[in-house]
Amino acid sequence: MKGMKTNKSYSKRLKLTKNGKVLSRKPGFNHFNAKQSRNTQLAGKKGQNFTIKNKPKSHLLPFS
Repeated sequence: MKGMKTNKSYSKRLKLTKNGKVLSRKPGFNHFNAKQSRNTQLAGKKGQNFTIKNKPKSHLLPFS
């Protein structure tokens, strides 16, 4: 029996840190950023901590 396929489009939005934390980008900062202040634009670059329960983790992350 083969395992589940990884959701590649979703896994590309996540990053695994050295200590095993999963970081995700904040939503809503892909385009139309010209009207935002510079501080708001830079705040969108920071990743936010992300928790996933174990069952969907294997489906969403290739590195779990």
